[in-house]
Amino acid sequence: MPQMPKVELYAAIRRDHRGGMTMREIERKYNVSWRTVRGAVDSVWPEPRKKLPPRPTALDPYKAVIDGILRAHLDAPRKQRHTVTFRTNRYSVPVRLIGKRVRVMLHASHLVVYDKNVEVALHERLIAKGSCRLELDHYLEALIRKPGAFPGATALEQARSAGKFTPVHDAWWAAAVKAHGDTEGTRALIEVLLMARHIPHEYLVAGLATALRAGTLTADAVALEARKAAQTEDEPGPATSSALATGQPPATVTFLHEWKLNHLPPDTRPLPSVTPYDQLLRRRASGGDHREGEAQ
Repeated sequence: MPQMPKVELYAAIRRDHRGGMTMREIERKYNVSWRTVRGAVDSVWPEPRKKLPPRPTALDPYKAVIDGILRAHLDAPRKQRHTVTFRTNRYSVPVRLIGKRVRVMLHASHLVVYDKNVEVALHERLIAKGSCRLELDHYLEALIRKPGAFPGATALEQARSAGKFTPVHDAWWAAAVKAHGDTEGTRALIEVLLMARHIPHEYLVAGLATALRAGTLTADAVALEARKAAQTEDEPGPATSSALATGQPPATVTFLHEWKLNHLPPDTRPLPSVTPYDQLLRRRASGGDHREGEAQ
């Protein structure tokens, strides 16, 4: 007869036993042992299966290390959890990659993170266990939406220690907060830090220092002064040579619209002429005289 679940088999055995069938007849009918028939008669539910001992796996030697990594990830502050964990150490990635799988390549002195085949993060390799390396640039898109989290960010402290966030940044930030308030001043600083992706660090610091001395506490002014510092280094003029020799760029600020007007390409088009319009007017006047003569 076809195989049936053990619960249904027990119910059928008990039903036949109550109907008067002997245990030997039940054994032949269902092709089971005497022990199975006795168990079905004595109990409604079959005995649970014995649990097999766990089999060894290839990960057994590394379970303690894996558990330590997971425990450290759970115990970390919330804003530090979105990192890549590699050999008990955590490395930050851009916020757009949170929740995605990335590829990590470890070298002797540094660690590189790839999104598919594109390099998205480069960190100095951590030697001590349980350490954390956070890059401030990776969190700027999130911090510009919540500037209140910027002052206490761990990535900011690491940027100060590494010299990427200089005293010039702090001074400009304090002046911007005083002029625009905590939220808008901090957001302006984050906009300046986002420019570092396109403007070299030394030019951006020079732009911050110049804008601070001139009292122009906007991201546009810093960007303009940083570009001027880059152009001055490429083509130093006689007026700026003495200032650069003393180590201090001139504290002059050119507004963005003035700079655009001074750098417009030459206009080679001819000047407009109204001669064709004069011809139309003369033709219209001569036609009017002719019509008036006809009316007379």
